[in-house]
Amino acid sequence: MPDSFFLFAILALLLTPGPTNTLLTVGAAARGFRKSVPLLLGELSGYLTVVIPLATIAAALLDGRPILATGLRIVAACWVLFLAARLWLVSSKPAGEGDAKAVTVGQVFLTTMLNPKAPIIGLVIMPHGTLTEIAPALGLFSLLVAGAGTSFLVLGSLVGKAPVLSPRLIYRVAAAFLVVFSLGLVSSATGLI
Repeated sequence: MPDSFFLFAILALLLTPGPTNTLLTVGAAARGFRKSVPLLLGELSGYLTVVIPLATIAAALLDGRPILATGLRIVAACWVLFLAARLWLVSSKPAGEGDAKAVTVGQVFLTTMLNPKAPIIGLVIMPHGTLTEIAPALGLFSLLVAGAGTSFLVLGSLVGKAPVLSPRLIYRVAAAFLVVFSLGLVSSATGLI
């Protein structure tokens, strides 16, 4: 059964603003909470599509290859930094430019699959073994994804009703968090922390 580190680490990652959470927030701001609930299926499916193969197959390939694991963390850090720059640039566009596009389940699914949180969860936090062995951890993980995703849908629905919390502010805060997350990945990969 997963321990308290598992719970804390998963929640810390899932509650950190990032590309998937930004889509959930923006989607709920545009359409409201109820109409955005299906986006959670895209998030969970995206995570499980990456996490299951990594925890059951790829983790064994990385054992004894610290350079490869370090390289993956640095690549993930670069991707997160790129996403931060994109969010910042989107926030610099004039209001209304591109805001009308609805967030789809497919967009959330693809973004979650490309999200660097997924390999971190699959390779570092999730227990490794057969699907049967990791099933309890996957069940808890799925519940945590649903809970964290729901919190971003709630935030988005509130943002949609409160003009003081503009999408621009949400994007900029998310970009700042992504930069911090990227620096943390580089630090852990290089042994600076």
